[in-house]
Amino acid sequence: MSEYVLEMRNVTKRFPGVLALDNVQFNLRPREVHCLVGENGAGKSTLMKILSGAQPMDSGDILLSGERVDIHSPHHAQQLGISMIYQEFNLSPYLSVAENIFLGREPRIGRTPFINWSKMYCDAREVLGRIRVDLDVRKPVNECSVAQQQMVEIAKAISFNSKIIVMDEPSATLTDHELRALFDLIKTLRRQDIGLIYISHRLEEIFEIGDRLTIMRDGQYIGTNAVCDLTRDDIIRMMVGRELKDEFPKEIMPRGAERLRVEGLARRGAFQDVSFSLHAGEIVGLTGLVGAGRTEVARAVFGADAIDAGTIALDGKPITVTSPRDAIRQGIGLLTEDRKGQGLVLGMTVRENTTLANLKSLVRILFVDRRRERAVAEQYVKELQIKTPSIEQTAQNLSGGNQQKVVLAKWLFTQSKILIFDEPTRGIDVGAKVEIYKLMNELVRRGACVLMISSELPEVLGMCDRILVMHEGRLAGELSRADATQERIMQLATGAELAAAKA
Repeated sequence: MSEYVLEMRNVTKRFPGVLALDNVQFNLRPREVHCLVGENGAGKSTLMKILSGAQPMDSGDILLSGERVDIHSPHHAQQLGISMIYQEFNLSPYLSVAENIFLGREPRIGRTPFINWSKMYCDAREVLGRIRVDLDVRKPVNECSVAQQQMVEIAKAISFNSKIIVMDEPSATLTDHELRALFDLIKTLRRQDIGLIYISHRLEEIFEIGDRLTIMRDGQYIGTNAVCDLTRDDIIRMMVGRELKDEFPKEIMPRGAERLRVEGLARRGAFQDVSFSLHAGEIVGLTGLVGAGRTEVARAVFGADAIDAGTIALDGKPITVTSPRDAIRQGIGLLTEDRKGQGLVLGMTVRENTTLANLKSLVRILFVDRRRERAVAEQYVKELQIKTPSIEQTAQNLSGGNQQKVVLAKWLFTQSKILIFDEPTRGIDVGAKVEIYKLMNELVRRGACVLMISSELPEVLGMCDRILVMHEGRLAGELSRADATQERIMQLATGAELAAAKA
């Protein structure tokens, strides 16, 4: 009997122009959390898609409890006891919790085609009870929080009697409280003889819940170690193949003239009385708990959402921004939190996405100058070190970090002087993060200003000149770089300082 519930041996996968996986090894024991890390484009997602039946491999072997298997499809993988929980949930929003758990496997009344609703609700409660989750099984999924939706995905996996569960960036959109609940759930799953594969770019999570760690780089297997035998620097060095001398390479620039001023901005039900300014040569952080109104403020400044009150001034002159087109014309760019849904057109190429926001600058006598467009795209691919076989590769085939770089290229080509970055490093590896930070430095060196929205406090503290903190739709305070600490930020973000002042 094998000690491993899963073994993947010499797995190789080729795409046109790319060797995505080169003789990769991976194994998993029962009751283990085996973390899988690597830079974007390292091959982690491809390896897991092969395991979950979403893609075939070109060569290699997969063994389950010592027996070789050929996985033909995601449905076949589920039958074999393998479940994959993607970062973008695979749920039907208007169906109930119970319906999502048993979708396509609904219990029937005898041999009739009619659903046995009472049994389905009872079975759903039983599955949720196994993972100690108290959730109304009749509730539509679109009324559930992100954390609750994640629990539904896990319950669905449990309902297949899965022995292997893959979690791809499960913490990306969770608050600290929800993250604690997820970790508690992972401990519960381990006690049920389930092996978990945990993919994350947040190294601190790996040290908290991981047993072993496998590192990949450029489609190759680098090594597997017990987490307790590694340091953070060890992991980063193995991931990127070099030393990262400074995780937050902040450069202090002279503060220039005021570029943007927002006064008394308000949108009913989202935020109210928000005022701040941005100066040339500075990076200003905007942080707070999830739901505090940070993204809503960014969308309002960019003209994506209408405002009920307030004014916006650019270089001291009032401006009207009623649409993203107005904002782009005024030199304002927004890198959205949802790069796949709002930042890119996934079916378009790298070239088309790069020039999309400023295509008019390439028009010559009613036609786009394709030669110049290709030159622009090639320039940004080189400058930003975008890993792609060619500029004609579609955006959907790039890794998350390289997709983010294409979004950056799009806004750089507009020559925007005010850039709003909404969670710019979410879901990307530590090496790509450093590249984005260096790009921010370059932007402010050229006289631009950056408003960076982030939930990662080390990032905010490491890269920002000033930090604005929001609480329940209002600006709770502003901190200078010298005065800011994680504790001070959390006091403002949770309203603790405001409550103390009222007392």
